[in-house]
Amino acid sequence: MGKQKKTRKFAEVKRMMNPKELKKPDERKPKGDKKKKEDEVRYVEKASSALFFKHNTQLGPPYQVLIDTNFINFSIKNKIDLVQGMVDCLYAECRPCITDCVMAEL
Repeated sequence: MGKQKKTRKFAEVKRMMNPKELKKPDERKPKGDKKKKEDEVRYVEKASSALFFKHNTQLGPPYQVLIDTNFINFSIKNKIDLVQGMVDCLYAECRPCITDCVMAEL
């Protein structure tokens, strides 16, 4: 017995879904509920910006800055000294770190 050949179905189109059909029946709500949600006031506690440094005590000067080829090319193009540019940006002492692969690209 040989394999049966399957005939292709031509001009078969996928049915387009209506966005209203995508929602489950229990998710459909009357229009009056929207106004109630808009009227509600939500209070969100603000997190302190110092919280990041509270948990990460190792961050502080002197900063070790990892330099890639894009950074070097940009500084050459705009005639900016690498170390002085980093100091001006971070307002602290910086140690530039260049990896072996970046040296190989240069």
